[in-house]
Amino acid sequence: MTDTKRGLCELYDDDPERADALVFGRRWQPDRRGFLKGAGLAAFSAAVGAAVPFARNLPGGLIPAALADETNWVAFVAESGLTVFNDRPINAETPAHLLDDDITPSRLHFVRNNGVMPEAVDAASWTLTVDGEVAKAATFTIADLNSRFEVVELALQLECAGNGRAGFNPPAQGNQWTVGAIGNARWRGVRYGDVLRAVGVKDGAVYTGHYGADTHLSGDPAKMPISRGLPIAKAMQPNTLIAFEMNGEPIPMLHGAPLRVVAPGWPGSVSQKWLTRIWVRDRVHDGEKMTGMSYRVPAHSVVPGSEVPKEDMRIIEAMPVKSVITRPQAGAAVAGATPLGARGHAWAGDRAVAAVDVSIDFGATWQRARLEPPANAGAWQTWSADVAFPQAGYYELWARATDDAGTMQPMVVPGWNPRGYLNNACHRIAVTVA
Repeated sequence: MTDTKRGLCELYDDDPERADALVFGRRWQPDRRGFLKGAGLAAFSAAVGAAVPFARNLPGGLIPAALADETNWVAFVAESGLTVFNDRPINAETPAHLLDDDITPSRLHFVRNNGVMPEAVDAASWTLTVDGEVAKAATFTIADLNSRFEVVELALQLECAGNGRAGFNPPAQGNQWTVGAIGNARWRGVRYGDVLRAVGVKDGAVYTGHYGADTHLSGDPAKMPISRGLPIAKAMQPNTLIAFEMNGEPIPMLHGAPLRVVAPGWPGSVSQKWLTRIWVRDRVHDGEKMTGMSYRVPAHSVVPGSEVPKEDMRIIEAMPVKSVITRPQAGAAVAGATPLGARGHAWAGDRAVAAVDVSIDFGATWQRARLEPPANAGAWQTWSADVAFPQAGYYELWARATDDAGTMQPMVVPGWNPRGYLNNACHRIAVTVA
C-alpha cells in the first residue's frame, strides 16, 4: 500500500480537528467552547516540550508556533525550486535540471529529515562524545576537531536510499522520490577514522552508532527519530568525514548544523545530522531505523508485492551505479539542425564510474559519452555528449552508467522490495525535435 504522508499545513488547512487527532493522538478532546483539553492538551504540551500556562485559552485545531516555525523552512526549500514531499519532517528533492552544477549549491541539495530539527545550535559550545568500545572515551568541541586533526575538504555525493522509489510497481511505502534525492557538495571537516584512532578502537568493535540533536515527531524525549551507524571499515575510509562546513560555509541547519557525518556512496541515512555522539559497538548497531525493514532489502529476489520476513532482509551498504540527465530539461523542445549538448552526472557507491552511454532510439543503439574523472573518491562524475537527431519528432534521451567492476544500470526498474530502495534504472527524458 502506498504511504500517503501529508504535510502539517495541508492537514490543518483541510480539517483542523482531524489534524489534531493525527498529530496529538486520536483522543483529541475540545471542550464545549472548542478549546483543547485532556489527552489532546497533554500531547500538545509534549510536542512543544513544556507546560502550557494559559492552556485554558488554547483553541483546538491550532498549529503550535513551535511547529509552525519549521514550516518556514519549507517555504525556503520550495522557493529554491525543490519539490517538497512533506513538511513535518521536511523532505524535498531537487528536479534533475537543477542538479547541473558539478558542485551542488547548498540551497539546491535535497533534504531528508526524520524528526524535528533543533530550534537553534551554537557551534562554539557544541560537543561530540565518542565512547563505547574504545580505549578512552572523549568529548570534542568543533574547535578541538579543528586543532587536533587534519582538516580536509572533499566533494562528496550523498543519496537517499529511496531515490527512485516512485518507479516501483506495486508502489512501495515512503516518500515517492523520483531522481533528485542526490547531491554532490563540498564538505570540510576531519576524517572519521582519525577521530576513532584518537580514542583507540578496541579489537572487538564492529560497528558505530550515531546520535543527533533532532527530536522525535511525537515530542517524546525518550524516542529517537533515527540512529544509524557504520561498519568500522567504512568509518575508517579516508573520505568518510565528520564535517562542519558545506560549500565553504558553516553547515546550514537543514543539512545538519553544526556537525554531521558524511559517508559518501552509502545511504544518506547513515550520515547523521546534528551529530552529538558516536557509540562504538561490539555488534551491529540496533538504533532507530537500523532494525526491521528500515534501510534493508531482501537478501534474494522476491515476487513484487509479496510479504518478506524480516529475517530475510539485509542492511543496505554501498549504493548501486546510477546516472542522471541534467541537460536538457525534461520535455525540452529543441531545433534539430545542430547536435544537442546533453549532460549529467554518474556515481557508483564505493566504486568509480567507468563509462556512460546515451541512447535516443529506446536503447537499440548507444553512444559513448565523455566522462570526467571524479574530483576525489566519493564524488560524482560529470558526463557530456553531443547528440544528433536524424529527423523531427518525439525522442527519449536515455543515460546508462557502468561502474569499474563492469556492473551496468538496468534499463528497467530492478528487483522490487517492500520499501522501494535502490532503484537505479536508467534515467530517461522526453525531447521533441522541431
